[in-house]
Amino acid sequence: MTQKNIDTPERVSVRVPATAANLGPGFDSIGIALDLWSELTVEHGPFEVFIEGDGAEELPRDEKNLVVSGARAAYNARGAEFPALKFHCANGIPFARGLGSSSAAIVSGIVAGFALQGDGTDPAEALELAADIEGHPDNVAPAILGGCQIGVRSGERWVTSRIAVPDDLHAVIVIPDFVGETAQARGVLKDEVSRADAVFNIGRAALLANALSTGRLDLLRFATEDRLHQPARAGIYKGLNTIIRAALTGGAHGAFLSGAGPSVMAFTTGHEYTVAYEMTEAARLHGIEASTRIVRPTDRGAYVVE
Repeated sequence: MTQKNIDTPERVSVRVPATAANLGPGFDSIGIALDLWSELTVEHGPFEVFIEGDGAEELPRDEKNLVVSGARAAYNARGAEFPALKFHCANGIPFARGLGSSSAAIVSGIVAGFALQGDGTDPAEALELAADIEGHPDNVAPAILGGCQIGVRSGERWVTSRIAVPDDLHAVIVIPDFVGETAQARGVLKDEVSRADAVFNIGRAALLANALSTGRLDLLRFATEDRLHQPARAGIYKGLNTIIRAALTGGAHGAFLSGAGPSVMAFTTGHEYTVAYEMTEAARLHGIEASTRIVRPTDRGAYVVE
């Protein structure tokens, strides 16, 4: 996405991908975009938020909706008055399941807000706005830039770097039929970690980036291990460890809690349906009803529909 000046449109539509954050050890700093999309259409008119698809019954239809927050941030960034707008959300990303639905809403609002002002979206500027709203870059960076992204904060700015992933990589996602509360999932985490656990995760985050970029997918079994958030979250998501083990038994290279959960994701390059079956059966044995999606990572981030 590049900066450009065009006539100010009356209506724009933006597509934004789902994302999985953390990928095991990369807590709040690594995420990947997935070929699973939501679409936002915004036009001038009396204020309205219309929602269809996932989360339609739960999401707010007023100024608290994150698509509105994102659009407002784009207008504030230009020092422009925020106009009355109609928002139409067609949500294909599962709501509150650890697949970046909140980040997608923020990013789509930002991209739409710039487009309505006649601007293309500068990815660096969009990242600053979105990460400041979200508080961390692990979901918003891949939602904006596509691909697998490392995101960190240095001083007052956010810095990202892409991790190349194999072309044949798939993601098998088991999506429980209950929502995850991010505040609860973060609330169970410790404020301090031991040196041993810090070393454990530092090594595995480095191994994760190397395994993906070099195609050494046999290393993902170890590289997706974590001690910073998954052990604590296993206490609120029953069956998490069993589902991860089932994915590995079924032939996955690695498996992990997606974001703050409750979805569990596995990386595969074959045996996708076997892995999906094993994970779903492990969930069922813990009394968890779940659906399964098999998707590919995508190198494309949010974009304006032409």
